[in-house]
Amino acid sequence: MFHKEGAKIILIATTITAAIFLLSHQYIQLLWLEKSIQVVTLLLLILILQFFRNPVRITTINDNHIIAPVDGKVVVIEEVFESEYFKDKRLQVSIFMSPINVHVTRYAANGIIKFSKYHPGKFLVAWHPKASTENERTTVVIENTVFGEILYRQIAGALARRIVNYAEEGMQVVQGEDAGFIKFGSRVDLFLPLGTKINVELNQKAIGGKTIIAIKS
Repeated sequence: MFHKEGAKIILIATTITAAIFLLSHQYIQLLWLEKSIQVVTLLLLILILQFFRNPVRITTINDNHIIAPVDGKVVVIEEVFESEYFKDKRLQVSIFMSPINVHVTRYAANGIIKFSKYHPGKFLVAWHPKASTENERTTVVIENTVFGEILYRQIAGALARRIVNYAEEGMQVVQGEDAGFIKFGSRVDLFLPLGTKINVELNQKAIGGKTIIAIKS
């Protein structure tokens, strides 16, 4: 199953792959060169298909849990000052996605969208300390009945050139449902209330819609 955001790219890539196979067979006389070109082209198509895959995830909905919004590795767990929306200290948990991870963003909690804003910006590598404030990004705040307001930020990486965000202010959202997509490498930051009990460790692999990031103590 593939994400709808990849439909156009997958169609173009498949068409180009088919054309290269036909043209190389017709015009290239050296068999080894023909096969080499075809293999490389096919591998590139497979990489594109893998990037836009959208596996079905059954989320166990629980208002006492904050779940991972994306697949990837937990790279930050620390207390920080969140300057855009809360303007106070929050507990930040960041998940880094490599190009081979599933790049679907899922809602980390049930609730109402209180804030949703897109910011144009740079394309620093996603693990850069300034990526959270200087890169292209979106900021979304969900008001949850148990945790109160939680914020997540989709951050573009060095390869990412488009962030898709489905959250609109006033929407009622369901934990685990599709919240957007980030194309080609990125990071998502979660900002939680101080005192929230974190359920993951640094360098732990997170699975979007499944891994429990935090628990209401």
